[in-house]
Amino acid sequence: MPSAGAHRAGRIVSATALSVQNLHVVRGKKPVLQDVSATVPTGAVVGLLGPSGSGKTTLLRACVGVQRISSGSITVLGLPAGTASLRETVGYVTQAASVYKDLTVEENVRYFAAIHGRSRIEATTAISDVGLSKLAKRTAQSLSGGQFSRVSLACALVTAPRLLMLDEPTVGLDPVLRADLWAQFAQLSTNGTTLVVSSHVMEEASHCDSLLLLRAGRLLAALTPGQLRERGQSEDLELAFLHLIQSTDVEFTDSAQDGAA
Repeated sequence: MPSAGAHRAGRIVSATALSVQNLHVVRGKKPVLQDVSATVPTGAVVGLLGPSGSGKTTLLRACVGVQRISSGSITVLGLPAGTASLRETVGYVTQAASVYKDLTVEENVRYFAAIHGRSRIEATTAISDVGLSKLAKRTAQSLSGGQFSRVSLACALVTAPRLLMLDEPTVGLDPVLRADLWAQFAQLSTNGTTLVVSSHVMEEASHCDSLLLLRAGRLLAALTPGQLRERGQSEDLELAFLHLIQSTDVEFTDSAQDGAA
């Protein structure tokens, strides 16, 4: 792990890209996130995994400053989440593609490139990186669901973010393209970008340096894929996760009984 102020790929980075401390989010009267604490080191690919409804999207939204939090704190690249200057260094790809449907792929990516002072060559590279070069002249609305979501990813990549938050980026993609995107994520990490990638597909955990496992709004565990296999007593990451859930449920039950005794 690089020390604070170390240089990587020509940029100054800190040892910790993201720090979440005792985070609580309540919507209405329903707790969505409960006492979540986690640290993400610079340059890591971190998988945010858990079943649908576990709070993954809410956590990502809180980290980019668009979700009101009830208590706790979030520090992003050394600044409070939501600080205006972070818009230039934090990318966020939502589940719903954020592009202009009546513009072509190329026009969409060039538009976002221009906003962030990036060149046409960088826009072309971003389009190529997500496998859309042959479709660059087509309007976004004419693309398939998987292709459409990749336009959003290209728009995020062209800004060269230091921290990239991706909410279910591989949904609807075929296995070959999923593998290509994960290879691209790994290259971004090598170049110094920190990635937090949410997914409910446990097999994608194997592509990550570390994992944050959410369930019912709580952080179940923070560990590596190898540690998950060990704790979950299975080489199959999905089975390991299920076993970890079951063992944690037993611990919670035992603790409740002890407290009542």
